[in-house]
Amino acid sequence: MHENDITYLIRQSAYNVHTALGPGLLESAYEAALLHELRLAGLHVQNQVGLPMSYGDVKLDVGYRLDLLVESKVVVELKAVETVLEEHHMQLITYLKLSGCRASLLINFNVPRIKEGIFRKVNGMTDQLPPRPSANPSAPSVVKPLLS
Repeated sequence: MHENDITYLIRQSAYNVHTALGPGLLESAYEAALLHELRLAGLHVQNQVGLPMSYGDVKLDVGYRLDLLVESKVVVELKAVETVLEEHHMQLITYLKLSGCRASLLINFNVPRIKEGIFRKVNGMTDQLPPRPSANPSAPSVVKPLLS
């Protein structure tokens, strides 16, 4: 499955979790719920994956942990904060580089509408999402701009 398809399913699952739980819970509650939702969607998901840092020829365990790793291709960093800071975006970019993954999502559940809390970052691939298949093949395809 391509990274774009995986991120689409993750965004759908995040919407389902946010609709059911709303804002205001701890990050760990959203992680457990999203992990469950993604597995229901048939995706292979790992949580709290250790991420070593390479320094020369040595791999160093410096405490980095991916909240979720989906299909071994997409890094998901979860937040439940009032404001997403530049530091959170930089953290995700660092995780992308260290993991070798090409796509990631930063999801902040502490927002009134979940679409305001989802940010997509890529590494070594285009940031352009392909159009979703339409139920009506003769309908024009529209690519909506990303949130980030």
